[in-house]
Amino acid sequence: MKNPKNEVIKYAKMLNFKKLSALRSGNISVRFKSGFLITPSGAKYSSLKNKDIVFVSLKGKFDKKKSIPSSEWRFHQDIYKNKVEAKAIVHAHSNCATAISTHGKRIPAFHYMVAMAGGHDIKCAKYATYGTRELSKNILKALNKRNACLIGNHGQIAFSENLAKAFELAEEVENLSNQYI
Repeated sequence: MKNPKNEVIKYAKMLNFKKLSALRSGNISVRFKSGFLITPSGAKYSSLKNKDIVFVSLKGKFDKKKSIPSSEWRFHQDIYKNKVEAKAIVHAHSNCATAISTHGKRIPAFHYMVAMAGGHDIKCAKYATYGTRELSKNILKALNKRNACLIGNHGQIAFSENLAKAFELAEEVENLSNQYI
């Protein structure tokens, strides 16, 4: 990865461009040194600059004088702490995945591509308030033996060894969600 902050910005903008999330919703992160780089809270992705990308340590520390990380930084932190293979995370509020997630249901093996998420289905994490440790625990449970899941009443999350692969997986989850509907 050339400049990890540039990569985060590139894929945050792609969330909007590829219609996986609108304006400033969803978030992107990459593992970096003893923590991760993540999109900031409340910023339009179309106007992101390098200085806006936030470093959060795996202990949850960040410089409060700079940009504030996405309100979802806790589940990024927990995924990086619990899944050593996770090097990049894409969280999207994509239309079809979010629609399915509002029913709290998994996506069954209706199509062989479901296996891209790492198993015979795409699980749906139980609902919890955004930004909470409870949501983080629910997501980790749904990601057991998986690298993507739906998030109840919220959207989807995918991780992989780099942002290109994590983003492609998020696109596939949305495509499968659309087909399943």
